[in-house]
Amino acid sequence: MVMIKERDVILDSITDGVFTVDHQWNITSFNKAAEKITGVAREDAIGQKCKDVLKADICEGKCSLRYTMDTGKPVVSKTVYIVNASGEHIPISISTAILKDEKGTVIGGVETFRDMSLVEKLRKEIEQGYTYEDIISKNHKMHQLFRILPDVANSLSTVLIEGESGTGKELFARAIHNLSPRKNKPFVVVNCGAMPDTLLESELFGYKAGAFTDAKRDKPGRFKLAHRGTVFLDEIGDISPALQVRLLRVLQEKTYEPLGAIESVETDVRVVVATNKKLDELMKEGTFREDLYYRINVMRLELPPMRERKEDIPLLVDHFIRSYNTIQNRMIDDMTDEALACLMAYDYPGNIRELKNIIERSFILCKSKMIQKEHLPEPVFKPGAMEHPPHSDMSTLKDMEAIFLTNALRRNNWNRLKTAGDLGIHKSTLFRKIKSLGIRIPEGK
Repeated sequence: MVMIKERDVILDSITDGVFTVDHQWNITSFNKAAEKITGVAREDAIGQKCKDVLKADICEGKCSLRYTMDTGKPVVSKTVYIVNASGEHIPISISTAILKDEKGTVIGGVETFRDMSLVEKLRKEIEQGYTYEDIISKNHKMHQLFRILPDVANSLSTVLIEGESGTGKELFARAIHNLSPRKNKPFVVVNCGAMPDTLLESELFGYKAGAFTDAKRDKPGRFKLAHRGTVFLDEIGDISPALQVRLLRVLQEKTYEPLGAIESVETDVRVVVATNKKLDELMKEGTFREDLYYRINVMRLELPPMRERKEDIPLLVDHFIRSYNTIQNRMIDDMTDEALACLMAYDYPGNIRELKNIIERSFILCKSKMIQKEHLPEPVFKPGAMEHPPHSDMSTLKDMEAIFLTNALRRNNWNRLKTAGDLGIHKSTLFRKIKSLGIRIPEGK
């Protein structure tokens, strides 16, 4: 027993995750680093099958630990993906070896693993390579989008992404590109709302030397630069009717004319567009062409705003805290229940981008290991920003869960089955929460 305790102390001092298994693949030890990387407590891991704890992409097929135990050959620094307790896909580097007792008898296997999230993040920032697995959410509407995203990516159709500012439209566009056969070709972003019409036209289609006074040489446009790749046109609702005509021609005929050119140029690009406006309303007002609307509205993805996916707030907060700990070399552990309750009560007009900025601001003000509600900006924690009974101090997450479920029930006219479907949970789970949280259903409902 003393030797086991000494072994555990040694294992807990290692920064890499370490676990051991017996011949039945049951976990027999699990160090602190393994707890931190997987999000699974030691007492919950020990005795479980290793595949049920790590949920690695190789568990059902080419298991490295099985290979080592079958052949006696170690595996060194192999990169795989696991799914942590929050449902996030985490890249890890694993090494495996045979585990023997004092007599040299094989009693199991040992695996060490290192979190490669930072390395992967830096690589993706350099390559801008994102997939839907990088989009953090357990919201059922988001998961419906995740399910169809590979099929959308593999098609040739134009995609329209609608959503409020800050909901992650560009991240979805990049995921579509990186899941598509064009992933090894350029992904070119154009913010249509950031440039005047004349400049935007030359940016999109380029120009020939002599097209205007300062045109000393030919300049390729974004469609040229994105040849065989993807063009992402953000804020498409801001372009003028004149430019809409030119864009329609590109989509229909796959050709365009650079400014000052006398011949058309063929183009081979996948077009993904996004807007924070309601294009169908703009079409009815006459400011957006009907033919262009129907041409880009082949596959429409609508991203829900933050206020409709508040169950993602704890996940996103944890993600941003870990991210800023890495970037700023800090050691903030978490935030208090009171602070998280304030975040859950806020409506986020700036959506995920605003939440990220709130956490960054909290890092500036927080001098301890826990973010307090005082570290949040005034609109988030002031009493007037919260929709709750005046005598409630909103001190627990249980209060917030009750408010969240009550609001969901109210949106669905108190229909429990519809609410359960809307939230993506089983009806019995909802009924149990209604009872445990003391939510009162109005008479006649």
